[in-house]
Amino acid sequence: MKTIIIIPARMASVRFPNKPMALINGKPMIQRVWQKAKDSNLGPVVVACCEEEVFNLINSNGGKAVMTSPDHPSGTDRIYEVIKNFPDINQFESIINLQGDMPLINSSDIQKVNIPLIQGFDIGTLVTDISLQEEKDLNITKAKINWIKKNNLGEAINFYKISKNIINDVYHHVGIYSFRYQSLENFVNLKPSINELHHKLEQWRALDANISIGATYIENVPISIDTKEDLIRAENIIKGSNE
Repeated sequence: MKTIIIIPARMASVRFPNKPMALINGKPMIQRVWQKAKDSNLGPVVVACCEEEVFNLINSNGGKAVMTSPDHPSGTDRIYEVIKNFPDINQFESIINLQGDMPLINSSDIQKVNIPLIQGFDIGTLVTDISLQEEKDLNITKAKINWIKKNNLGEAINFYKISKNIINDVYHHVGIYSFRYQSLENFVNLKPSINELHHKLEQWRALDANISIGATYIENVPISIDTKEDLIRAENIIKGSNE
């Protein structure tokens, strides 16, 4: 499946300003994510940014970065700006939106997000196991999955943050997505749905518009760097693995 990976990155994070350039064991976080994307060997990798620091870093290391508008409301809108201006967009069967704050993601897990598209879904994403304690954590997005083939392919039918105190067929959602171009274009041109505004989760915009979301299981949750404490955790893991 011919694929392009686009990594949205912006410095103006409310919880962690200048996050993409935060050093983890001496290397900027966005550079680590870009390298993981390259190591997946799926296809070209583009960093969609709106600051010169990120643009210059990626391009000086042999990568491709594209400057985008600073006014996008989400990473999905940012990657759409890149892909709609890309030469011959129809050559790509999959457009992967890889979060720029997941420096520990396995390259093999990035590959798995294409499985739902191969099987006919409009959007693909990843899930992993969740404990009852994690299910109560309001910072974790949960996904309810109807499995077609257990732990390989399923349909996501619900996303939420507020605890329901159940974990049957409920999983920890990993915020990586694969899109067909038409699905991405349809998605960004829709207005936020009632459920999206209620849950504060943009996945509901797709579900409410009957844009199907398929899910594939991975074994571990990649740490998302949202705080300085997360950064320290990631650095300790990387030091232990000699990456």
